[in-house]
Amino acid sequence: MAQSHTAFFETLKAVPPDRAEALRRLEVLAQLMDNAFVIPGLNRRVGLDAIIGLVPGIGDAVTTLIQSYVIWEARRLGAPKTLIARMVGNVALDGLVGLIPFAGDAFDAVFKANIRNVRLLRDYLERTGVDLGRADLGRTDLHSGVIDAVYRVVEPRGGRR
Repeated sequence: MAQSHTAFFETLKAVPPDRAEALRRLEVLAQLMDNAFVIPGLNRRVGLDAIIGLVPGIGDAVTTLIQSYVIWEARRLGAPKTLIARMVGNVALDGLVGLIPFAGDAFDAVFKANIRNVRLLRDYLERTGVDLGRADLGRTDLHSGVIDAVYRVVEPRGGRR
């Protein structure tokens, strides 16, 4: 069993990542986690990070785990250690402040660590001259993708009757 896991991870390491596709995937995840919904009346965007963080104890652990995926992908894409350290700092700050009842939940809604980390990664990749293909996805494309993903979760048949 351990052998199959090792072979799987070695295969993952051997396959060169498609940077543009990985970045698009991370941008959609960041939008879902940080900006997916509008709070009526306040006209403030929040994501699943703030909502999951409301669950006492386990909520912040789950969101920190999801945020760690962004860091793992950044490392896989060749981000330098200084950038990874800055991303870890964002996640650590979000996770630690998130432990404070109520204030941490408000901080989650404002700080948006996923958006910050994906923006840091995008800036790094653009500075190093990496071809990102369709590098500038408009907000409409991202939001429609997030809305479509959420809709498919709510309506499993994808809206077909």
